Amino acid sequence: MSDCCGPKTFDGASSAYKRVLLAVIAINAVMFAVEMSAGFAAQSQALKADALDFAGDTATYAISLAVIGSSLKVRARASLFKSASLGVMAVVILAFAISRFFGDTVPESGTMGVIGLLALVANVASLLLLLRWRQGDANVRSVWLCSRNDAIGNVGVVAAAGLVALTGSAWPDLVMAALLAGLFLRSSWTILGQARAELRREEKDETSSRTSSHAATSSRARIV
Repeated sequence: MSDCCGPKTFDGASSAYKRVLLAVIAINAVMFAVEMSAGFAAQSQALKADALDFAGDTATYAISLAVIGSSLKVRARASLFKSASLGVMAVVILAFAISRFFGDTVPESGTMGVIGLLALVANVASLLLLLRWRQGDANVRSVWLCSRNDAIGNVGVVAAAGLVALTGSAWPDLVMAALLAGLFLRSSWTILGQARAELRREEKDETSSRTSSHAATSSRARIV
């Protein structure tokens, strides 16, 4: 992220970036439906957790697209919402995992592995599409971080599926769900920090602008 004396931070105002973002939104929406259905069918908390992330990404990417071209304050506030949504998803995922902690249902490892691999392919495709725009303001940066989270999560889901198959236990699935929640919380904190910094910078610029305007008005009044 550049400072005020460096080059302008990319804010998403590019027709190519918007087209890519639309494609990534479509990928996430489709994978949410596929993975959530598979999660219930396989009784897998890790699949459900990853599906919730797809759902959240679909919504927040749409917000990212909607606020492109808006003021820095509007974009930063949109990022604050996305940070909060990641935090909420983390809590929901942990609640899912805890609710299954006392159960004895073992998820279906075959479904977990196949869907996890399919989701990984979808997210790697999204990352490749977004690679050129992985740096930018909080709004742009949050899109990259969420997509990266998904890809990391998918690798974990596939690994958990293998461990479930080997151990015949639900523990790998529950542990993976908890790790995904932790990853979401970390990204939530990162996005929050960048968004707050941008809001402070915008407030500073607005204060400086008002001061300059007031000084110019006072100077003209003295001349008159």
